[in-house]
Amino acid sequence: MNINENLISEDNLVAIKREKKKTEIFKNISYNQKSEYEKEGWTVDKELKTTLKMKRDKSFSLLFKNKVWLTFCNLGFHKMNKDENFHMPYTPDHSMTRHFDIFAADDETALFIICESTEQHNKISAFNDRIVSIGEIREQLIRELRKAFPEKKIKPKFILATKNYNLSSLDRALLNKYKIYHFDEEALQYYDDLLQHLGLAARYQFLGNLFDGEKIQGLDNITTAIEGHMGGHTYYSFSIEPEKLLKLSYVLHRSSVNKDSMPAYQRIIKKNRLTQVQDFVEDGGFFPNSIIINIDTKSKGLTFDRASLQVENSISRIGLLHLPQKYKSLYIIDGQHRLYGYANSRFSKTNSIPVVAFLDLEKAEQVKLFMEINENQKAVSKNLRNTLNSDLLWDSPIYSDQRKALNLKIAQQLGEDRNSKLFERIIIGENNKTTTCCITIDTIKSAIDKSNFISTFSKKNELLEQGTFDKGTNECTYQVLYPFLMAYLNYIAEKSSDEWEKGDHDNGILSINVGIYSLIRIGNDIINHLISKNINIFNFSVEELLEKMHCYIEPAISYLNELNYDERKELRTSYGGGGKIKYWRKLQREIHNAHADFLPSGLQEYLENDQKKYNQESFNMIRDIESFFKIDFENKLSNFYGDRWFFEGVPKSVYDSASKLASEKNYSNKEGHVEPWECLHLINYRDIAIHGSNWRDLFEKSYTKPGEEKISGGKNAKTQWLQKLNDIRNTIVHNYSVTVEDHDFLLTIKQWLLQDKI
Repeated sequence: MNINENLISEDNLVAIKREKKKTEIFKNISYNQKSEYEKEGWTVDKELKTTLKMKRDKSFSLLFKNKVWLTFCNLGFHKMNKDENFHMPYTPDHSMTRHFDIFAADDETALFIICESTEQHNKISAFNDRIVSIGEIREQLIRELRKAFPEKKIKPKFILATKNYNLSSLDRALLNKYKIYHFDEEALQYYDDLLQHLGLAARYQFLGNLFDGEKIQGLDNITTAIEGHMGGHTYYSFSIEPEKLLKLSYVLHRSSVNKDSMPAYQRIIKKNRLTQVQDFVEDGGFFPNSIIINIDTKSKGLTFDRASLQVENSISRIGLLHLPQKYKSLYIIDGQHRLYGYANSRFSKTNSIPVVAFLDLEKAEQVKLFMEINENQKAVSKNLRNTLNSDLLWDSPIYSDQRKALNLKIAQQLGEDRNSKLFERIIIGENNKTTTCCITIDTIKSAIDKSNFISTFSKKNELLEQGTFDKGTNECTYQVLYPFLMAYLNYIAEKSSDEWEKGDHDNGILSINVGIYSLIRIGNDIINHLISKNINIFNFSVEELLEKMHCYIEPAISYLNELNYDERKELRTSYGGGGKIKYWRKLQREIHNAHADFLPSGLQEYLENDQKKYNQESFNMIRDIESFFKIDFENKLSNFYGDRWFFEGVPKSVYDSASKLASEKNYSNKEGHVEPWECLHLINYRDIAIHGSNWRDLFEKSYTKPGEEKISGGKNAKTQWLQKLNDIRNTIVHNYSVTVEDHDFLLTIKQWLLQDKI
């Protein structure tokens, strides 16, 4: 049996790829077979002269196998199985064979792939028999493979590709025992994304993962280098051909594929940016600045032979650097665009690129270096910074920073754990927001910060408040808090499954930022309530603790499941900090209505304010105050500046925005002319008051609140009441409740400013 008879390569792959991409199967049959095929789900595609062309949707399983096949073919494996009937012999006489769904090979590597998929999301796997059956004949399969490719020193790998399966601990142990690599749908998507951006350069990332630590045969790994010291670290400066560096290096992209690796801090390259770099290189362009890497010498090895001839009195040394001859031994900290720009270039073997290689940098140091290098280039996004800080601050000597890292790790893991109902709903690193992946790490961090699950510390590491779930260290606290939060949110998701699945589309109100924020805070409130009833939460398993919480969670769930259109709209449009508070307080109210003893701090005051009984009166007072401003400010400015008061007494930004708004109104207004002065926003009066010398010359005496004449901070501090006035106005505009405190503030301001007119 010659396995090459069942393989196709090079140009013949094109036609098979075309078929694999289709979602339907086509087959020509005779007319008298029509009814037989229709019973099996086939339909007529075309009626030909002597035959019928039938079609049928590919099964879920076949679609997955085709997708895996296409991914490996696109990764540059140029020998592939031509159909689903590939069998590999494992006895010398070829009497015994083993079926594999996919076989992929190139000049150095051969992959045996089995595929398992299910339409049931997150199904627990039970592949132990199949894994063992392959593991027991692994060596025989490798022996026959090498016989089939005698001229190659081919490296074999076995892969289990899965979709929608959550691997059991037994299956994971068996895969590890028999050295079988697991390739799930997340990995498939990661490499598909890389292929879209990098083309065949994505192949180097895959090989680095697959052959981590294994020797690269025939690689010339010696280069001339300079040894130096900087910042307490040893480094080597050298130049190397891009092709060699591509084989040795690895980029830790922020993705679920790399979540168990050392810090994954890089952005996935944008295709248009890489294309620009590739075109630049092909036109003879070059980059004089060095690529920055880290070499893990502890596991991968490295030697430096100093030359006999050195420059006297120099602190640097020249010599021959022996780079590790192993996959995934060089980690790119900065310069992936420049490196991958050479991947498909004719200069990849003939050019050399400068490199600065640090040795054995700790993960926190790598992240810091990456962030410092990029600080003055493309800004590191807040979401990526949050993701990086979960690694960077984990072992910080400052306890508050440690807890920040713990908080961020919990937020990140909720989005990466397949058992979590927030899986793929949280934006990790620089992943793009979608209709389902819309929740930010910062939202979850903020909710946990506002709760008291975790202890808080002063800058001097003094304990300020003991967290309800805090066990003293990050790791111990994570082991109890994360399972609780995941199970709690999963319970709500299951009880409100229809609503949960809507996400940020179709007017969803649960699995969106404001919803998740409020649910986490409600969970904290319920835990605090249980503790107030002398219940020790650590005496119970997560499941038992949830049982005790059920009666309090249910009223909130019922409320969310029964909202009408207007109520849903109000919650969805609860923007900003005030919106989150409103959503959270409404859930507290529903629980309080069902359990009168549930009365978290601040709820009683909120319930009184929620009646909005002060809104109309407050609105009227703001309107009166604003009318006073319009007249009084104009009088003061015109008396001081004369006819050019609107040009000289008003900041240019205010002048421009008011003029633009007046112009827009006049263009569409057929009944009268509107002056720019009539188009000011309330906050603009503060801008005018502190502009130039206006405060000193015109406003300080009459617009400093009684009792604040001697406060420090100058005009900015003395006009803070104007900012608060504007904030209250915005509260009314967004239909939030004006508090008793804010109502009384307005009354005081009105009585002070309009005392002669009331």
